[in-house]
Amino acid sequence: MLYLKPANFEDLDAEYEYVKEMPIDENGLTNEYFGISKEDFEKIALPKMINWSKGIDLPEGFVPETFFFLWKEENGKTEIVGQFRVRHHLIPELAEGAGHIGYQIKKEHRGKGFGTEGLRLTIIEAKKILAKYGETELYLRCNITNPASLSCMLKNGAVIHHQDEQKYYTRIKLD
Repeated sequence: MLYLKPANFEDLDAEYEYVKEMPIDENGLTNEYFGISKEDFEKIALPKMINWSKGIDLPEGFVPETFFFLWKEENGKTEIVGQFRVRHHLIPELAEGAGHIGYQIKKEHRGKGFGTEGLRLTIIEAKKILAKYGETELYLRCNITNPASLSCMLKNGAVIHHQDEQKYYTRIKLD
């Protein structure tokens, strides 16, 4: 069973282990906390993730962003297998860039459908968040060299809006 949970203090240990190992930049999703100490994760990173979802302490030019972790539960054991982020609304830089949703699946869990299902679950959450801002489409993008990510998007109703030499830009209508 797969499910999403927003970043929270209850799951601090598992979130810390995931985030500290997540690459600095993997296919365009960045992680400024690679290699972070547990103390700094607890005192700096996690509070920032939670506050950003509420629009608190955002750097200039940033929009609220909710960090979700994708959990897998199997035979009584749970583990984080991915991270999904929802940006609550678009500014021009996001509309021409990263879009509403960014995600990453842990390398050893790729090719098992977790990206597709995680994105499906994230779209459900994104619809709730974006409704407050009057957004009518989800904007997503992926590297042309990452066909697995494009496949996840297309399986979740995305259409390719356009592409350039490096990226596919997709849209999903919100109903």
